[in-house]
Amino acid sequence: MRVSEFWQAVRDEFGEPYGQMVTRDLVLTEFGDRTSAQAIASGEDTRAVWIALCRASDVPKSRWHGVGQLPQR
Repeated sequence: MRVSEFWQAVRDEFGEPYGQMVTRDLVLTEFGDRTSAQAIASGEDTRAVWIALCRASDVPKSRWHGVGQLPQR
């Protein structure tokens, strides 16, 4: 998942205002208590950050691949 695809998935799932807030404020324990924005900025795998964000936000598993996107094989 490219960084641009991560941000598009965030917008699609959460909307623009809430997506900005959740990526800036929600701490992901899987990434050393960093937010998803911090994890992405430090070079973490964007797909792994997206999955961690989905898990932490109770996004249904059926949408972990991103709204309107096919699951990765």
